[in-house]
Amino acid sequence: MSQWIEVVELDKIPVLGSRLVKTREQNIAVFRGSDDQVYAIRDACPHKGGPLSQGIMHGTTVTCPLHNWKIDLTSGHALAPDEGCSNVFAVKVEGGKVYLQL
Repeated sequence: MSQWIEVVELDKIPVLGSRLVKTREQNIAVFRGSDDQVYAIRDACPHKGGPLSQGIMHGTTVTCPLHNWKIDLTSGHALAPDEGCSNVFAVKVEGGKVYLQL
């Protein structure tokens, strides 16, 4: 059964930036859009495992810092012509705090 876990305060994530959340199983990049929408994705590009948390966010995508692959933060899919997918996670904001469903 999955549960909601508080990971960071919304104000601690820069607008159009991210914070890295480390779990026992994997690292998760949590992004904050210009509209305060929050996204969570496995911190590994499907191409060569580049750290998406260090990429540049634009709209609802992030560009991997290693090879410029663009990954959709809502689905985890690489944008064409590239192919591949990273896991995305359910995320919510309540009372100024960000929660992940793990």
